[in-house]
Amino acid sequence: MANTENKCEISMNGKTYPCHISMAMDLVGGKWKGVILYYLKDGPKRFNEINQLIPTITEMTLSLQLKQLEQSGLISRTVYGEKAPIKVVYEMTELGQSFKPVLESLSVWAHTMIGSK
Repeated sequence: MANTENKCEISMNGKTYPCHISMAMDLVGGKWKGVILYYLKDGPKRFNEINQLIPTITEMTLSLQLKQLEQSGLISRTVYGEKAPIKVVYEMTELGQSFKPVLESLSVWAHTMIGSK
């Protein structure tokens, strides 16, 4: 018999999620968000630096993913200068920094998967 009383709904940023994992996957799920965060974990980077680190991502997709990560509060975007060429730097926020142990664990897990083959 299914337990219908196992509701753990949570709300964040105006969205309601059925559970904590659902919220986490909305924030960092998908093909690129975790990869982008992985490369930002060691410090701020400019758009082109991130693009070079992830050569298989298109500029359009990278731009979209960076905007989504910024909206979710995991990264910040700082613009330096008012006239072209301007300098735009992305870095992890305090919330993003709190995700670093997860990134490290995923990295270790992935290395064990490679080693087990």
